[in-house]
Amino acid sequence: MTLEILRLMIDAGFMVLIWAVQLVIYPSFGYYSKANLLIWHKSYTKRVTFIVLPLMLSQLILGVIQLWTLQNWYTLLSMVIIISLWLLTFLVFVPLHQSIDNNTPVENVCEKLVAKNWTRTVLWTLLFVVSVVYIT
Repeated sequence: MTLEILRLMIDAGFMVLIWAVQLVIYPSFGYYSKANLLIWHKSYTKRVTFIVLPLMLSQLILGVIQLWTLQNWYTLLSMVIIISLWLLTFLVFVPLHQSIDNNTPVENVCEKLVAKNWTRTVLWTLLFVVSVVYIT
């Protein structure tokens, strides 16, 4: 299996995951009472981390390896998108999720998660499309 195929598989996995988060998971948070959201969210974040963290690390490592071995439009654009996704995740989404876990949610946190997550949804979808275009 080539690095490009492995990257494509990871990018595809992330695209499916982010659309599920965008269309199902984040909107569902709005249906919980504050107390129930706190209980469910702590369980959710622990569980989803076992899916998201390996995918993000794999995507970053493969992106760095690809950029190191070959500098072209695909590897450069991929790294820009991957770094943007890491920054968005850790500077915007982790604090929003932590506000729920700490029982001090920012105002309209559920709506903010959905609204702000469109950026990550577009970026992870774009990353998948870029990988498909590069391989074909």
